[in-house]
Amino acid sequence: MESRLPLIRHPAQGFNASQQLIKSDRGSMLTMSDDNVMMKQIVGTHAPDGREVDVKPLLLLVEDILKRATQQIDTSLTTSQAHAEMEDKTHQVNFVSMLDALSYTIDRISCEIAYKSLEGTDAHATTVSLFNMLASYSWDAKLVLTLAAFALNYGEFWLLAQIYSSNQLAKSMAILRQLPSIMEHSGPLKPRFDAINNLIKVMMDVARCVVEFKDLPPAYISNEVPALSTAMAHIPTAVYWTMRSVVACAAQITSLTTMGHEFSISTTVAWELSSLAHKLSNILDHLKKQLATCYQHIDEKRNVESFQMLKNLFEMIHIDNMKVLKALIYARDDIQPLIDGSSKKRVHLDVLRRKNVLLLISGLDMSNDELSILEQIYNESRHHEARLDSQYEVVWVPIVDRSVQSDPMKEKFESMQSSMPWFTVYHPSLIEKAVIRFIKEVWHFRNKPILVVLDPQGKVVCPNALHMMWIWGSSAFPFTSLREENLWRDETWRLELLVDGIDPIILNWIKEGKYIFLYGGDDEEWARKFTNTARAVAQAARIPLEMVYVGKSSKREKIRRVIATITVEKLSYVWQDLTMIWFFWTRLESMLYSKIQLGKLDDHDPMMQEIKKLLSYDREGGWAVLSNGSNVVVNGHKTTALQTLLEYDLWKEQVPVKGFDLAFRDHQGRIHDIARPCCRFDFPMTTGRIPETMKCPECNRTMEKFSTFLCCHDEVIPDELFK
Repeated sequence: MESRLPLIRHPAQGFNASQQLIKSDRGSMLTMSDDNVMMKQIVGTHAPDGREVDVKPLLLLVEDILKRATQQIDTSLTTSQAHAEMEDKTHQVNFVSMLDALSYTIDRISCEIAYKSLEGTDAHATTVSLFNMLASYSWDAKLVLTLAAFALNYGEFWLLAQIYSSNQLAKSMAILRQLPSIMEHSGPLKPRFDAINNLIKVMMDVARCVVEFKDLPPAYISNEVPALSTAMAHIPTAVYWTMRSVVACAAQITSLTTMGHEFSISTTVAWELSSLAHKLSNILDHLKKQLATCYQHIDEKRNVESFQMLKNLFEMIHIDNMKVLKALIYARDDIQPLIDGSSKKRVHLDVLRRKNVLLLISGLDMSNDELSILEQIYNESRHHEARLDSQYEVVWVPIVDRSVQSDPMKEKFESMQSSMPWFTVYHPSLIEKAVIRFIKEVWHFRNKPILVVLDPQGKVVCPNALHMMWIWGSSAFPFTSLREENLWRDETWRLELLVDGIDPIILNWIKEGKYIFLYGGDDEEWARKFTNTARAVAQAARIPLEMVYVGKSSKREKIRRVIATITVEKLSYVWQDLTMIWFFWTRLESMLYSKIQLGKLDDHDPMMQEIKKLLSYDREGGWAVLSNGSNVVVNGHKTTALQTLLEYDLWKEQVPVKGFDLAFRDHQGRIHDIARPCCRFDFPMTTGRIPETMKCPECNRTMEKFSTFLCCHDEVIPDELFK
């Protein structure tokens, strides 16, 4: 094996060599302006023999040497983790054997650089000689081997500088290299060392980038991708200028050890090195942009593959639910991906094995109303877990925009997570992009919360059980679509369907057989007139009548004002808790969405027609429902309901004959036939499943479809804001 040439030279010879290198390097940077000609020469030396060299462990070793060798070590770069990774890789058998094979080449490169530096050879010519020496290697191997050769000499220089004061052998060697003199004049040398260190940093950045391109997975990207083909065309240029920078740095160290500190006073050297660093930085920026595009392409390909695998997974039969849950939440076993809501401790997915799992999927905008009602239903079900067939677990799967990371978002997530009594995913980042796409495209998630039900084998048995849970609570277990159909089959159009689970007072009125008016809207004057007229009619007809105001599905501030008016004037019973009002309307909407999900929205179901009417009347301003005990008599728009009461004298004679309920219904029906109000349904785009067509509940014709832009405000906005 060739030994490295000694670096001790006569001072005058070292001075001439360094001056010549600076002159020739500056001249070459000017005269070699035609990069195409130069790179044609470099590419012409490239004759790879097909050998594959894994240079990553060697690059880690070089990186460790250069980081520790610099005069001002960046401690953030020498972390114990990086050191451990380097130690692990460099102690592998493959790496040791590879180093045995490459040590001769590394030593040759080191000697070539040292010899050419002392001779004052043109930097370009020296670099070309290195390319000729490394002709059979790949571009990344050429670069890393050259950096390894440089690290050998540069590391030795700084090793002596760091220990010569405490080690006699190092001290003797340091004197031969004039290190004590150099260290004594480190102040004037600082610009040179700073320039060398800055250039080394850029050199290493370029090397890492080049190696990253080599490691891109061919299964997901090929040279047909423009970003990769562009980068591969520029890599020879990046390798050339990095190796040429190695030659320049080596020349500076050689000049120091041969001439001493006297030569270092000039700032010309620092300028030369800074120019190289600037050129390399531009090359690096270009490569990084192409690399980012390549990674984006790879991510997209992997996401497509993962998405298809997810779809296939749900078409298979499994012995338990673990494969499915791992694919959806977290595939590896290195961390505990769930938080147990009861203990607030992290747990593995195994706690869900062979259980009915309800995936609560939502963003961070889930309302407090939704959470409080869901928690109430969940806690009630926990108290009735004695039945083995009613056991299930809820897991919150948060879906957030990864491109937006902020402290308020983090605080909101942590606040929601801490308030939930069920299992939650430890962090939103655990949910992969392909899973989010699957949830949106296959499970129709559109920001509004959904509750996907998986049976103990991981099969989807209901795409969204939230509607079922709002309507029937935990009695809807096991929350399958089949159970949902059976519940509807047993249901009838009765007042309990509208108010069950909300207010026991109304349920008592039903048991007592009273007449009950449920009414809603946001018109205070109409509410005042309606309740006063209804009370007068009830007294005249001598019937026991109760009335309850249940608000409106939107415009909370207006509802508050109506509630305040009704309470102060004692117009009727009213729900003071807005959560009760929210739940009333959410249950009604859930009835509609449940039928949409089952594909039975427009079947000839009288009960569904009444629910659709009620939802439509709410959009059109107001309404009133009259029941006799449990039996719903009339479900009418506010105009027909009030007019029927105002025209009591026209139908009061029918009350003794037909009864108050039938007499009211018949007269209201005649008014309704004359002045039919429009029917209207609004489906937010955040709703997962929007029907293509819909039949009118009044006339059964297909309704017209519009796209609407809506902005509702509880308060009046001053005109000045729009000027």
